[in-house]
Amino acid sequence: MENDEILDDIGALVEEERALRQRTGGLLPEERARLAELEVRLDQCWDLLRQRRAKAEFGEDPDTATLRPATEVESYRN
Repeated sequence: MENDEILDDIGALVEEERALRQRTGGLLPEERARLAELEVRLDQCWDLLRQRRAKAEFGEDPDTATLRPATEVESYRN
């Protein structure tokens, strides 16, 4: 996946996240679950993009960057 594709995915995920957050009257349980999924997926996409950019900056092949599991990416917050 190229950087532009990752950025496109991020943009689409952010749009969906905003739409859910702007809903009035609260979210249904499935919408709250979807919002949580979006947050995790966004963290994974940003992590992948950072990996790719770092590899390119240091002369490595950015295509060797991998999408890390949610459990790993989410543990960065702790």
